[in-house]
Formats: sequence, C-alpha cells, structure tokens
Amino acid sequence: MKKKILLPTDFSKNAWNAISYAIELYKNEECDFYILNVFNATGYALESMMIPEPGEKTYDEAKERSEKGLAKILERLSFRDDYPHHKFFMISQFNSLLEGIKDLVDKQDIEMVIMGTKGTTNASDIVYGSNTILIMEKVRNCPVMAIPADASYKQPKEIVFPTDYKTQIKRRELQYLIEIAKISHAAVRFLYISNDDALSEEQKNNQKLLKEYFEDIPHTFHILHNVDVKGGLSSFVESRNSDMITFINRKHSFFGSIFSRPMVKDLGYHSKVPVLALHDIKN
Repeated sequence: MKKKILLPTDFSKNAWNAISYAIELYKNEECDFYILNVFNATGYALESMMIPEPGEKTYDEAKERSEKGLAKILERLSFRDDYPHHKFFMISQFNSLLEGIKDLVDKQDIEMVIMGTKGTTNASDIVYGSNTILIMEKVRNCPVMAIPADASYKQPKEIVFPTDYKTQIKRRELQYLIEIAKISHAAVRFLYISNDDALSEEQKNNQKLLKEYFEDIPHTFHILHNVDVKGGLSSFVESRNSDMITFINRKHSFFGSIFSRPMVKDLGYHSKVPVLALHDIKN
C-alpha cells in the first residue's frame, strides 16, 4: 500500500533538506508526498476578523509567492528520476502552519509528517523551531519526524529509544519505528537513564514486552547510571554515532516523563540527528 507523507516547507534550506531526507529514507517504498506551503497576508493576524479574500492584492501576492516557491521545488524534484514510485503533490494554503498540517493529515489520511527544525530565519536562538515543537505537541494522530539543519541523509543504522520502562507501550504505537528499522536495516538501542540499581517488576515486564515487539529487529538494552537525562542521551548518541532518536510523546507529559522542554531546546541546538515523535494511542 502506498505511503502518504506530508512535507511542510517554508522554502528554507532546512525545509529542502527535510524533503531530501524523506525521499531518501523511503526511496524503495511507494509514496505520495504532499508538499505543503502555508501563506498568510502581511498585516493580517490569522485570528483577526479581517481576513483577506482572494482578489485582494495582499492575498493574491502572498498566494503567488507560495505557488512560485512550490513550482521551483517541483522543478528541482523533476531532476530526480531515480525514484519512479514516488509522486509529489504541491499544496498552497492560506492558513497557519499547525492548522494547515492538521487539515491535510485529516483530508489525505497522512501517515507521517517530516519537517525541518528551523525556518527561514534560521536564527540559533529560535528554539528547535518553535513551530516544530508545536507540531510535535499538537498533531496527535500521526508521527512527526524533525530533521535538523545539519543532518544530511545517511541510511539509519542505529535508532536510540530512551525509555524508563514505567509505561506499558502498545505494539501498534511502535509500528512506524518498526517499519523504519526494517526498511533501513537499523538496530534499535533502548536507553534507560536511572538512579536506581534494579528495575521493578512492572519495569521488567514492560522491557519484556519490548523484547517481544522487536524480536525480528536487532536491538539491545542499555543503562546509564547517575547522569542527567539530557546529558546522558546526548553523550550516548554522540559516542555511538547513532542516527536517530525516537520516543513516545504521551499526551499528558510532553516528551514523556524523561523529556522536558529544556531538553527539546537542547536537542534542537545540539542534535545532529533526526528525532521521531510517536504518539500514544488512546484505548
């Protein structure tokens, strides 16, 4: 079955990098890629009552810029004739980024969003692209993968999954991770950062479930003691030259109990690897 992947773009270098990464990651899969640019008219707040209409100068100029930008992307993609099973659909929409993504995820039954972490400003003080954090937090019915500006594509060989084993993970919450590991022939490394010596019975049981889920995929379990989560994860990924970080973004604890907003900022500044946010599935 064809995959449907949404690639938001603001025409920045980082957004193009994310598009290239997605195409390479799924190079052997049949995919429909939806490339979305949202535009709004200068001088209008999206939430204000004064919304420009088609035919008004500001609206038409913004739409034309958006469509020209998408046409350039389509032209660049047309030079890549080595992926005959990929199709590209260009979508220009007057909307906010979040609402545009939500709208398309619903209408097209999108199964993954892949986007860059920084926008056109690319300023280092912009936190992990505040947009990216917003999308990871608010788009809850499909996974979101964020590609850092410096991450050039190389086939993932190792995916790091930080976990505290305290929450039972359902098999279907992991389907996209399992799929990426399979198509990339990647190993999954479960990382537990702990201050305790022993796992509780509940933690052992949850670890056992992960062993079952990943029985067809190379995987190992690792423990780091007495380090802070942020530093421990960063040094683990760097020392092993891992290629991706993934986690389950539980609704009531953003980035799970081991993640926090400052950590996301830190990942944004220092991570050279893509981050895949999976979502918990409501019972």
